[in-house]
Amino acid sequence: MDLSTFHSLMGGPLRSALTVLVSALLVTLVAIGVHRAGIGLLKRLANGRPFTTNATRVAFRASQLCVIVFGLRMVLAGAPDDTPGLVAMSHVTSVALIIALTWLAMQCIQALSITISEVNPVDVADNLRARRLITQARVLTRSAHAIVVILGLAFVLLTLPGARQIGASLLASAGVAGLVAGIAARPVLGNFIAGLQIAFSQPIRIDDVLIVNGEWGKVEEIKGTYVVVRVWDERRLIVPLQWFIENPFENWTHSSSTLLGTVFLWLDFSIPLDPLRAELTRICESATQWDGRVCTVQATDSNERAVRVRFLVSAADSGLAFELRCIVREQMLAFITARYPHGLPRLRSTHDPVEVHAMQAQNDSVSLYKA
Repeated sequence: MDLSTFHSLMGGPLRSALTVLVSALLVTLVAIGVHRAGIGLLKRLANGRPFTTNATRVAFRASQLCVIVFGLRMVLAGAPDDTPGLVAMSHVTSVALIIALTWLAMQCIQALSITISEVNPVDVADNLRARRLITQARVLTRSAHAIVVILGLAFVLLTLPGARQIGASLLASAGVAGLVAGIAARPVLGNFIAGLQIAFSQPIRIDDVLIVNGEWGKVEEIKGTYVVVRVWDERRLIVPLQWFIENPFENWTHSSSTLLGTVFLWLDFSIPLDPLRAELTRICESATQWDGRVCTVQATDSNERAVRVRFLVSAADSGLAFELRCIVREQMLAFITARYPHGLPRLRSTHDPVEVHAMQAQNDSVSLYKA
């Protein structure tokens, strides 16, 4: 390479590349400064508003990346045409900008979900509305994330030079492939649609008390395809979303958290019920779990051996109802054992006097024969 060729190279592509590199570094530093100033201004204008505060915190990195990549895209747009690798760098920054915007949209959606959870706390006495809103927010947030990712991926594919040819070839064989994909994706699509149904119709909500396949538990989390039910003994049931649409189940807190608790005892026919009613009233009035609504004693069934007595009490939620039932059962059994021991179930054996005399005579004759 002679001297004239070297000078021409230094005055052309190499100088353009160095100019673009220096401009990119300067734009990056300026973008970081502008982003920090903008975030500070938003925080001042927000004046403590929950969504803006959460958005500036959760989406800080994503928004910073968007500003930086956008600045780099502007630098490449104004770069000389003889810059080495200009087309490839422009394509890379375009794809990076789409990815950054997709990330920013997902973080803003997440900030909205966090804000809804903060504004509507579930650790209050009447949390029905809060649980309804939080359930909708979480399910719809995951659905929105999926949609944003699909849109971002679609925009990235559209930037590829051969995207249209690939799309045309895929459409040509979409008949059989679409049928196979639809059959294969049926559980995923079914759970996705079930998630939308649960979000709007809300047969279940976060912190609802359910009976699922005979197991008592609370809805701990609603994911994109399944529900996590925390059982009373700290086990977790993983139930697909579609199961709640297709199968019956018990929801103890669907319309209200208040519940009636029952305690059944089989007692002897001779026991009086009025002392039991007085004792149940005393137990309920001394128990902090009782909400003061229901406290009754009723004989609901009987057979040839005993009568079934139902002690019906009420509580503000399922956990308190369970504790109150245990208290009523323990103290009522102690009361009956101490005051009316004959009132506990027992087997009776009665015979006719003639039969008793005949049986006694037969036993005496057998004893003499053996002697």
